Amino acid sequence: MKTLVIVVAALAGVLLFLLVTASANVSLLARHYPLLYWLNAALAAALAALVAWQLVALVRKVRARAFGSRLTLRFLLLFALMAVVPGALVYTVSVQFLVRSIESWFDVKVDAALQGGMSLSQSAIDQVLGELQVKGRAVALELADHAPAQLPLVLNRLREQAGVQEAVVVAANGRLIASASAEVDRFVPDLPSAQTLRQARVGRGYSVVESPPGKPLVLRVVVPIVGATLAEEPRFLQLRQALPETFARATAAVEAAYRDYRQLALAREELKLIYIVTLTLALGMTLLAAIALAAILANRLSEPLAVLAGATQAVARGDFSRQAPVMSRDELGVLTESFNSMTRQLDEARRVVESNRAALETAKARLENILANLNAGVLVFDRELALSISNPGAGAILGAELDACAGLRLEHWPGALQSFAAPVREQFVGHGTGTWQTELAMAGSGKALLARGAALPAAGGGYVLVFDDITQLIQAQRATAWAEVARRLAHEIKNPLTPIQLSAERLEMKLAGKLAAEDADAVRRGTQTIVNQVASLKAMVDDFRDYARLPAPVAAGMDLNALVREVLALYEDSKIPIRTRLAAALPAVWADAAQIRQVLHNLVQNAQDALENRHDTRAEPAIEVRTELAGDGVRISVSDNGDGFPAELMTRIFEPYVTTKPRGTGLGLAIVKKIVDEHRGSIAIESRPAQGASVSVLLPLAKAA
Repeated sequence: MKTLVIVVAALAGVLLFLLVTASANVSLLARHYPLLYWLNAALAAALAALVAWQLVALVRKVRARAFGSRLTLRFLLLFALMAVVPGALVYTVSVQFLVRSIESWFDVKVDAALQGGMSLSQSAIDQVLGELQVKGRAVALELADHAPAQLPLVLNRLREQAGVQEAVVVAANGRLIASASAEVDRFVPDLPSAQTLRQARVGRGYSVVESPPGKPLVLRVVVPIVGATLAEEPRFLQLRQALPETFARATAAVEAAYRDYRQLALAREELKLIYIVTLTLALGMTLLAAIALAAILANRLSEPLAVLAGATQAVARGDFSRQAPVMSRDELGVLTESFNSMTRQLDEARRVVESNRAALETAKARLENILANLNAGVLVFDRELALSISNPGAGAILGAELDACAGLRLEHWPGALQSFAAPVREQFVGHGTGTWQTELAMAGSGKALLARGAALPAAGGGYVLVFDDITQLIQAQRATAWAEVARRLAHEIKNPLTPIQLSAERLEMKLAGKLAAEDADAVRRGTQTIVNQVASLKAMVDDFRDYARLPAPVAAGMDLNALVREVLALYEDSKIPIRTRLAAALPAVWADAAQIRQVLHNLVQNAQDALENRHDTRAEPAIEVRTELAGDGVRISVSDNGDGFPAELMTRIFEPYVTTKPRGTGLGLAIVKKIVDEHRGSIAIESRPAQGASVSVLLPLAKAA
């Protein structure tokens, strides 16, 4: 586009120069002006079409909201205004000056001077011509008295006396009679034409000023020669005399000036029009070329700014990799290089930030994954002890949805969690920025929690609490302690029981025949009491021994439903009915049949004891034994509709000597839990006050053991 505009502008300049040159040269104007005019007009039309195409393309860009188009339009309007306003002003002044200059050519004084010069020249010629006529009549008068044979000699003499260049005597029919000439190189005289002779005969003479091409003006005079008699043949005298060279040149100059002046005067309006059209065409082509070049310059100036602005928008959108091309070495080039340097720095900074962000996100995801899979509870509080972060383990331990507590301060937590929230708040308030550790007891669930708290660094502030459910740990510790106690009791107590029993029986045997009947009966009853109590102690010691020294299970694949039917067959004569809901096609479990039989006996007996000692006797007592597939194991549940377990015993229900029965050691459930633990199973108790209780045991499948 730029090359095309430059070529068209250069061609327009050349043609415009030729047009102006032709306008100033009359001969060129007459020959080439129309051609040059139409060529310039065609080129002007081409320039106009080019400018129109540029403007239409620019307007489309502006309407399409192409970036940088408005800036280009602004530059174009500014450049065009800078070209049009001075051009229009110069054009107006030039037209006025041109019109007045042309009008000044046709001043009245100049016209009068030229006309006076022409009149003066004509008067001088007429005077010379008149003198030549007088000379001609005088010579003709003298020639009238001479015979035709004498004419050549007389004619030459008379010519010399008259001082003319040539003298010729001809007949009426144009026949040459005599001639005399001052030009030695002229052999043939210039004879008058028949038309000239007729005019001379009719007008009694003829005179004319002739202007031969390339020669001075020549005066020609023809007068008749009157003979002595009417019978003589008519003859005519012709005199030719050239004007002086200086006079002829002056006369020719005056005539040429006057002729040119009259031509200009006749073409004055056309001349004005030609010059105005030429000037208008020159202005139009100049302005069109200037606008076309202004469009190119506007694009050239706005293009780097548009590119830079587009790159700036890309940076604003977050694309820091954009580099603007450096199109020049001026201030725009320096600005572009500075922008590129800035984007490189921003891109590097972004990569560093993204790398750090990725590392933080990885660390955060790892921490969230750890917290999500951490069995311990983790709570994070702000400086006002309002909950901000919690992990699933915390909700599982507390048995509550902690999302509802997000943003709540500890004192505003629901009442069910106040047994946990209140002591935690007291610990944080009491220790300030220090760390602390304590055990918490959850009201209702009876869980024992080990909690550790600390203040977070001052940058973010707040507190962190980590706690874990140590209920099972405490239970395991207690079970271990009780097993040790049971082992020692079994060893220390059982040894003296047999001598006591034997001694009591011996006393009865020795004293039975020596005492009176009444005393003997008293001894017998006392001895029997000692023997019974010793037997009871032995049974209790055996229970402790079994609890302390429970043998390792000899596990094998077994059908749990078959074992349940075998055990429950022993309770067919029981007063309390036992219902069963056994799942069909249960997979085999990996267990010791003898130990699982003992577990089932203990659970059924506990259910029978609970129903015998229940307070609400309105509903018929019932026991239900149920088996079902549960994930990777088989669950067996024993339920009753007795009074259930007291809430205060739920946390210690599997400890020895924890029982709801008036008599008993409380080792039943403790042994059950120990057997289940040895089988890598789990046990759960669900107690519904006044509605009964349910004990569930989950045993692993044979394939998973």
